[in-house]
Amino acid sequence: MNIYDVSKKAGVSIATISRVLNGNQNVSDKTKQKVLTVMEELGYTPNVFARGLGLNTMHTIGIMCSDSSDIFLANAVYYLEQALRKNGYEAFLCCTGYELENKRKYLRLLLSKRVDAVIMVGSHYLESAKQDNDYIMEAADEMPVMMINGYLSHPNIYCTLCDDYQAMFDAVCRLAGHGRKRFLFLYRSDSNSSRNKRRGFCDGLAHTGLPCSGASVRLCPDDILSVRDLLLSLYEEGCTYDAILTAEDSLAVAAVKFAGAAGLCVPKELEIVGYNNSLLCVCTEPELSTLDNHVETLSITTVAALMRILQGADVPNKTTISNDFIVRGTAY
Repeated sequence: MNIYDVSKKAGVSIATISRVLNGNQNVSDKTKQKVLTVMEELGYTPNVFARGLGLNTMHTIGIMCSDSSDIFLANAVYYLEQALRKNGYEAFLCCTGYELENKRKYLRLLLSKRVDAVIMVGSHYLESAKQDNDYIMEAADEMPVMMINGYLSHPNIYCTLCDDYQAMFDAVCRLAGHGRKRFLFLYRSDSNSSRNKRRGFCDGLAHTGLPCSGASVRLCPDDILSVRDLLLSLYEEGCTYDAILTAEDSLAVAAVKFAGAAGLCVPKELEIVGYNNSLLCVCTEPELSTLDNHVETLSITTVAALMRILQGADVPNKTTISNDFIVRGTAY
């Protein structure tokens, strides 16, 4: 039995059950007694929501991160841990990698540690095949699951994300307004975030009357110099671009290196736009223009929502934050 069975039989929301378990005075005695009676009938033992009663809570939050060497993910983990600590919680970090079975294994591990909730950082946790997300939804039957930069519609899953699609769509329209006509989009993985950016890129081109062919979108190697060499080989084959947009800043760094090697003037001949507004943006010459998805805001908003959930408050299942175009030296 889980909290959803109690909710269904008692005819009240999960938030109401949480308020009962936390001793919230805003619940009537009648409702409180009904919830407690149903819990006894079903043999339900409270876990995550019993903070106020001190039952089985470790004041620990599990954080799942696919790759701690990724700048965006590492920054998110840092801001999450800082915010959790300010609220009296410790973090249990699991670096899961990208394989589905490892993600499942680490989520089971966190459940066994009886953490109060899990925060999944990055869109790599959202699988394209719907059934591959079942393990997340099953975990949400036992505790709150927070997702950063991914959206999954299911009770007790709460998502905080930036609108990657709209950010990339707007960036394409912006550069097309500068007279750019030969666009290239670079990405590194088939994550949900990359797919949304890719759609925004192609739809932005269509909106401005420009073609989006397979040659306009490139899946890239993992390291910067290999991407630089890929762009040089395309250039030598006659593929010339006057606008390069990327799914992350490291790919934009590679594009700047390519431009230098090819003798192209940035941004006059080639505009380059990164994504994430990471430290890498000020490590190139010229400095990178980029799309800022506000990793600090995403992280702090996620923790604030989680604290309200654990206190029995109603929280929307999806919170969307707008990106900003940061103008530096590689795009106008």
